[in-house]
Amino acid sequence: MTAFIVDTKIPAKAYYFTEQLEGLDNAIPLDMIYIEGGRFMMGAPEDEPEARDSEKPQHEVDVQSFFIGRYPITQAQWRVVAQWQKKKINLDPYPSRFKGDNLPVEQVSWYEAVEFCERLHARTKRPYQLPSEAQWEYACRAGTTTPFAFGQTLTTEISNYNGNFAYNGGTEGEHRQKTTPVDYFGIANGYGLCDMYGNVWEWCADHWHSNYEDAPVNDKPWLTDNESATRVLRGGSWDFNPRNCRSAIRFSLTPENRPIFCGFRVSCHAPRTLKFPAG
Repeated sequence: MTAFIVDTKIPAKAYYFTEQLEGLDNAIPLDMIYIEGGRFMMGAPEDEPEARDSEKPQHEVDVQSFFIGRYPITQAQWRVVAQWQKKKINLDPYPSRFKGDNLPVEQVSWYEAVEFCERLHARTKRPYQLPSEAQWEYACRAGTTTPFAFGQTLTTEISNYNGNFAYNGGTEGEHRQKTTPVDYFGIANGYGLCDMYGNVWEWCADHWHSNYEDAPVNDKPWLTDNESATRVLRGGSWDFNPRNCRSAIRFSLTPENRPIFCGFRVSCHAPRTLKFPAG
């Protein structure tokens, strides 16, 4: 486990490990950030501007420690894993509309994102998977309770979304009309995670539920018996307005859908005992 200083408004240190994805020519790094477990209020409070019924009622959730990708999976990372041994389905090495090694992969279905995780699991022997909704929001909020980890509003100087719209007294900005490289803004939330708002919507493991009535109080994916159920995405994208990039926002699509605004990041259970470097 190593650490780096997080470039946020509040100085912080993030612990992580790097998975080296071995390709035909070289290895592509995948940084996995350690997220210490805790308890948080999931969903939008009643007074949050422009919140939706699907984000309510706000409820307390216990989260166990885990790792999650520092960035959404990039096209370079995807291409390496797409060449690894198939588990259930084939993966197109070049699915994305916007081309670039350091751009997030998009136009991948939920099933393809799960296949990516299963190949990672088989190769590394670590339990990679899509994050649950609870894990995703806990990591996104990074201990905050405001609509965004950066405060009450969002700007296109720190996030890639449709800047033709403003949120909660904020200002309009740039609409880039495409994805940006995962390290484009050089800023992270308090846990060291980048691109949690905008760029691409991110698939989660959960089946869609229209609200949080009877939602789990732990961090496990909320599933049904319907394997063809719509799945949950979080975080907004380059083509959505800032209201749709809030920490609490929820979106749903059928699992075979491959839109140009959807990607994902991976998570991994943390060992029961971790040793951190001194200092």
